[in-house]
Amino acid sequence: MDVIQKTLVDPLQPYLRPVVASVPQPVHDAIVSLIGSNCHDTLVVNLDLAQNPECTSLAISKALGIGIVGASGIVKVPQILKLIRSGSSAGVSFVSYALETASLLITLSYGVRNQFPFSTYGESAFIAAQDVLVGVLVLTYAGRSAAAAAFVAVVAASIYTLLVDTTIVDAQTMAYLQAGAGALGVASKVPQILTIWQEGGTGQLSAFAVFNYLAGSLSRIFTTLQEVDDKLILYGFLAGFSLNLVLAAQMLYYWNSPTKTEKEQRARRPGRPALASSPIQSSASSAAASPSPKPSGRTPTTRRRG
Repeated sequence: MDVIQKTLVDPLQPYLRPVVASVPQPVHDAIVSLIGSNCHDTLVVNLDLAQNPECTSLAISKALGIGIVGASGIVKVPQILKLIRSGSSAGVSFVSYALETASLLITLSYGVRNQFPFSTYGESAFIAAQDVLVGVLVLTYAGRSAAAAAFVAVVAASIYTLLVDTTIVDAQTMAYLQAGAGALGVASKVPQILTIWQEGGTGQLSAFAVFNYLAGSLSRIFTTLQEVDDKLILYGFLAGFSLNLVLAAQMLYYWNSPTKTEKEQRARRPGRPALASSPIQSSASSAAASPSPKPSGRTPTTRRRG
């Protein structure tokens, strides 16, 4: 931080100080609520990143957390649009989204009950809502509308049990569920990885969602280390990052490769050109189709010998 302070911040201070002075007071109040008054004075008022490294780390963590929560509102939108436009769920695993939804609902409830900073778990609510929509679309396009309705009913019952009526699940049980949520979050990536491998392509899986998840899980490791002293959450993010890395590698490896399902659908489309026949079959067919020579009307004669 000393290098950044001397080479970047100090030369810009004459220009930055008027900007800081013009910032409205509500913005300063919001920053104070996030990082505290001491860190606010050090980083914002004094523009000193090197004086207190802990304040700098906390500010970075808060900024990442807010960025993750903000991005989570649209992270699955490209996936949703891709499914709707194609009308197909090829390459997308419903099991993966169902497991992830369960993991996110538990993490959301655990964070709310323990009164953790919203910036450390807030994205769980937004992503869970989008996951439910993706799951419904995947089941619908697979011709399983009844299963889609059952999926929505199970999610609604889970929200009531975990968040609305907190007497059903006590704090100790909630801690056990959170330990399992980490495993669910990790397990949710496995069906998607296997689906891509079996299909030989990523199909309708959104690259934006995959790489956004990779960046988000890496950022979550940092924010958890900075703001939440809970190993259960940390280990879950570490494992999730590892499998997100595998998914990102698959996305790059199978880029623009059609899945087996998509190949079969193309093969069944009307108007496809017929398969080329072998040369022997072609010549035989030509010979059979060609007209036989017409008789000349003359009878053959034999040459008499001297």
